[in-house]
Amino acid sequence: MDLEYMDIWCWLIPLAVGLICGFFGYLIGRGSNPTVDYSSEIKDLKQQYEKAKADLANCEQKLAAGSALNNDAFQAFDAQAAKEALGKAVKFNDLSLIEGIGPKIRSLFHNFEIISWQTLSETSVAKCQEVLDSGGDRYKVHDPASWPMQAKMAAEGKWKDLAKWQHDHKHGKL
Repeated sequence: MDLEYMDIWCWLIPLAVGLICGFFGYLIGRGSNPTVDYSSEIKDLKQQYEKAKADLANCEQKLAAGSALNNDAFQAFDAQAAKEALGKAVKFNDLSLIEGIGPKIRSLFHNFEIISWQTLSETSVAKCQEVLDSGGDRYKVHDPASWPMQAKMAAEGKWKDLAKWQHDHKHGKL
């Protein structure tokens, strides 16, 4: 490239055009954007915040009242006691702990939102059979008659009773 053909005007003209366009763009942009008033949006957001705060306080109050009422019935999950009684590691609310429930039947119960020992213990045998029927013909072999009772023992932390029952009644038969 020959530098003798590159004079100062090849650099100054584009620079001047760029500066002029930038200046006019700034003036046009500044004139078309009046000051926006966000006070109404701020007021709405403050009202939503106060409502959410009141809802949270209400929920905390209900939770405190509920835990005070159910304090005697609640028993913490003791994994060590369960392991000692059953001879294997136990996960909290694992439905496959129940004799006769395996991973596939557990997933069927989860589809019906029966995901804890407590909810299974409150489920009728007819509902358990309905859950099994939803899985198809291959689950007709299973008998859910004892499952709510076993789940109740697990939910209440009666690990020795559950272990004895499962030892005496293999395959979940009554």
